[in-house]
Amino acid sequence: MADEINTLEDLHQVAGQGAAPEVEITPREPVRDSLGRSYATGKRKDAVARVWIKPGSGKVTVNGKEQNAYFARPVLQMILRQPFSVSGTEDQFDVVATVKGGGLSGQAGAVKHGISKALQLYDPSLRGALKAAGFLTRDSRVVERKKYGKAKARKSFQFSKR
Repeated sequence: MADEINTLEDLHQVAGQGAAPEVEITPREPVRDSLGRSYATGKRKDAVARVWIKPGSGKVTVNGKEQNAYFARPVLQMILRQPFSVSGTEDQFDVVATVKGGGLSGQAGAVKHGISKALQLYDPSLRGALKAAGFLTRDSRVVERKKYGKAKARKSFQFSKR
């Protein structure tokens, strides 16, 4: 074939369909309420977090307490800061979160997931950085249920020959 196919339009013409169809890509719109906040729900293990973010000084409140009082371990506080550091928005947003269920580690992961989703709703241009870091994906790993005839989910009772 003497003619080379370099573009999508060339391919459509060779296939006999004429010019390539027009595809419009609309940019994402920010989602904010009347108070200028963005809301998202984050989940991790059995924990569910309802998260609101709004422009501010970087104050994080979880269940009515300061972040340092609710999540005492530095590792959990670092988990909450990750979405802001990845998106480059440290100390630009105030966070109000209510969390139910699970333990502290799962709750910290749920708040992180909620903050990430709320950030991308507030400013859609941050979506790429948050998605590349894997913060928008819900971690679906949960505790396996206990089976009958087993000590735990998979552990068997001790075997006795006699």
